[in-house]
Formats: sequence, structure tokens, C-alpha cells
Amino acid sequence: MKIGIANDHRGYQLKTKLVEVLKNKYEVVDYGTKNEEKVDYPDYAFLLGEAVAQKKVDYGIAICGSGIGISIACNKVKGVLAAKVENVEDAKKTRMDNNANILCLSGTQKIEQAKEIVEVFLNTPFSSLDRHKRRIEKIHSYEEGSYVR
Repeated sequence: MKIGIANDHRGYQLKTKLVEVLKNKYEVVDYGTKNEEKVDYPDYAFLLGEAVAQKKVDYGIAICGSGIGISIACNKVKGVLAAKVENVEDAKKTRMDNNANILCLSGTQKIEQAKEIVEVFLNTPFSSLDRHKRRIEKIHSYEEGSYVR
């Protein structure tokens, strides 16, 4: 499995720790930033989002100070379903019910919990229940401009 990861300056420390863990099990593509110099998270969110949407990576992990801003930016990329997650249950639900393809974390997340969240996210399959597929299809049809109420 190929995992893309991106961050802003406030997510750099957590990203660095996660990459060390992930590279033992997955192929990891680091979309930056590569240090703690102040940057704008949308620049990195868009790089990661495009990689996920174009299937250059299987899943993405995005990290900023709160996890919220980078999640908003990732979701602007057509084909991305990014979710800001705080715990293992959120990670499981966003994969099972929403088929999210980018996990967004706060840079203040403790590494041990972040590792658990990432593993659950990456290893939980989409449920494929009709109601969930229908809802996701509505999101995609809205992106395409073909949504009908």
C-alpha cells in the first residue's frame, strides 16, 4: 500500500514520527513540508489531495495545527473525501461509513494515539452498504455538477 503524507509547519513533528513508523510497513510519499518554517497548509493539502484523486497513492494523511484547515483544503480537491479524526472510533467510522481517502490529524496529537488511529484508518474497509454508497455518490455527483435533489 502506498501512503501519501503532507503537513504544514505545525504538523511537521508528528509527520516525521509517523513516517518513521509507516515506512516499515508501507511505501510512503512525503509531500512536505520538510521543516518547521511557516508555510500555508493549502499548498500541501492540494498536492496530497491531487495525488490521492489521481490514484498516485492509495490513501493520504494530512497534518496541520488543528487538523481542520488542512481537512477543508483537502476536501476542495475533486474526488477527495478527507476527515479530521481525533480517535480510533472516528477513524473506523470514517472508513466504514464515509469511505474517506484522506485522514486529517492535529499536530498536537500524541504519537501513540496517532499510530493507532492511522493503523485503524488504513486497515478498515468501506462497508459498501447501499445507504453509504448512495450518500457518497450524491457527494460525487454534486462535485460533477449533476446532483439532483
